[in-house]
Amino acid sequence: MSRGTKLSLDLGASWNEGWSMEEETTAKAFTILEPSAHRLVLQKEKRRGKAVTLVGSFSLSEEDAQKVLTTLKKSLACGGAYKEFWMEFQGDIAPKVHEALEKLGFRFKK
Repeated sequence: MSRGTKLSLDLGASWNEGWSMEEETTAKAFTILEPSAHRLVLQKEKRRGKAVTLVGSFSLSEEDAQKVLTTLKKSLACGGAYKEFWMEFQGDIAPKVHEALEKLGFRFKK
């Protein structure tokens, strides 16, 4: 681009021509399973320098998942959250989480 030339930012689309942005639905096929039908996976991550233990993916209703999460947080004495079918626990506590979930009837992949 030489000196003195103006930059044109027109892309050729007009808002008046009926152009609209369509929202994508990312709704996943969701079936509620009983605890013994789950095949959970444990993962460890670092977030902001801290260890986080991830367990999932759960096929529970939102209410049931929150009840399980509350029970686990109390028994493990740690913080955590339920996001997008995964439970996140603060700290590197994978063996404790594994034992606690097995007591509740959940199963894990080998």
